[in-house]
Amino acid sequence: MFIGHFGLAFAAKRAAPSLSLGTLFLAAQLADLVWPNFVLLGLEKVEVAPGITAVTPLDFVSYPYSHSLLALALWAALFAGIHWVVHRRGGIVPWLIAGLVLSHWVLDWLTHRSDMPLLIGGGPLVGLGLWNSIPGTVAIETALFLAGVALYVRATRALDRTGTYALWGLVVFLLIVSVANLTGPPPPSAQAVAWVAQSIWLLVLWGYWIDRHRGPRREP
Repeated sequence: MFIGHFGLAFAAKRAAPSLSLGTLFLAAQLADLVWPNFVLLGLEKVEVAPGITAVTPLDFVSYPYSHSLLALALWAALFAGIHWVVHRRGGIVPWLIAGLVLSHWVLDWLTHRSDMPLLIGGGPLVGLGLWNSIPGTVAIETALFLAGVALYVRATRALDRTGTYALWGLVVFLLIVSVANLTGPPPPSAQAVAWVAQSIWLLVLWGYWIDRHRGPRREP
């Protein structure tokens, strides 16, 4: 899943207005932010295998440190703990951050074939395989994304023109990337996939930029 993760991050802003959209993006996409580094270091492995699913040609051979349920539980605790130490925000905030980190595994479990590990050192591989259906993937992922954006818009307001244009520019950009992922040719190599995946960091920065130009919506 791709834009569905961003959809949950957008929606979470309504529950925790004090958190920047960039931080919410970082939590929801943490697994995919650390994953390419493990691939480039040779600790995890992905192969290009056109036809392995209807949606993506990627065969995620091994990614226990970034995408196993146990690893993401540990990443969730670490991220929430660091955020609390730095910002001292209690209440729902640490739980929301941890929940977003863990939500990545849940959404990937929904879409991936049976390649999602439960444990770091091996064990069962699970996945419901939504990626075997292009219409099903598009319907569910787009619905998650648009619902999240709608909740974010209802929770915030633009403070200036940048707050409007930056937000809708990102929304359009993510939709275009989603279509390109479905219709484009397979990537040339696993290394290319890992390097391109590093660009998600730019989307996190984009989220911080948007939130600097938007504030809480004042209810009448």
